[in-house]
Amino acid sequence: MRVRPVRLFVASCVFSVTLIPSLSSAQVAAPPPSTRAIGEVYRIEVSGGVWSPTVFGSIAVTNDRIEAQGTTIDFVDDLGFKDTRFPDIRVVLRPAKKHKFRIQYTPVSYTGESVIDRDLIFNGIRYPVNMPVRSSFDWKVWRFGYEYDIIYRDRGYFGILIEGRYTQMEATLQSPINNEFARAKAPLPALGAVARVYPLRNLSITGEISGFRLPDIDEDYKANYADIDVYATFNVVHNLGVQAGWRRMNTFLQIEGDTGDIKFQGFWFGGALRF
Repeated sequence: MRVRPVRLFVASCVFSVTLIPSLSSAQVAAPPPSTRAIGEVYRIEVSGGVWSPTVFGSIAVTNDRIEAQGTTIDFVDDLGFKDTRFPDIRVVLRPAKKHKFRIQYTPVSYTGESVIDRDLIFNGIRYPVNMPVRSSFDWKVWRFGYEYDIIYRDRGYFGILIEGRYTQMEATLQSPINNEFARAKAPLPALGAVARVYPLRNLSITGEISGFRLPDIDEDYKANYADIDVYATFNVVHNLGVQAGWRRMNTFLQIEGDTGDIKFQGFWFGGALRF
């Protein structure tokens, strides 16, 4: 009767010793907590926002048939354009971690009414001083690009951009005596860079810049533009984020006697869905 408790105690000790390596192995095998940022696991990202830029710009349209040099018309001082809001749509296709195909569409449209305080010549038509005019300006920009992230880490990356941009502008002036319009289209390439850092796992700060300058080959054709975008994204989960940023776009086009010099800058707000 006394031997049985001793045997039971010895058996318990042996069983406990055999468990120690198993428990140690389980503790060693436990994975460390993930440091990868939230919002970087996706194949498709669709984002949309509302942009509220301040408008600075001018346009001049010449009619070669009647040899009338176009007046440089200011959007604000001459036409009375007011600041307004525009949509901004972006799509990113990501077949691999470091490779992204990007599409962006920004349609801009202004209308204004004013009584001009000087003579204006637009597309060969003279608009005399004190003439009431109704004007509109439409500017549509498509961006098609490829991004390669040279450096990619759990908390950020740095990449280069290669883009093709299609810009279309249309301006209209209407008065009691004349109605005129002009259009300009131009496909332009661009190069740029993008960088993103994650100060927090679910908060990123992104900055990108792209642009192009046409070489001075022909005096009748000039073009240059620059696009700067800095924004923050708060990722609620991998598939959903809210965004806020500041963007500036400068575009200058000269096609023979027609010129457009446009500058937009301001804050924007939006969100992103990922799949």
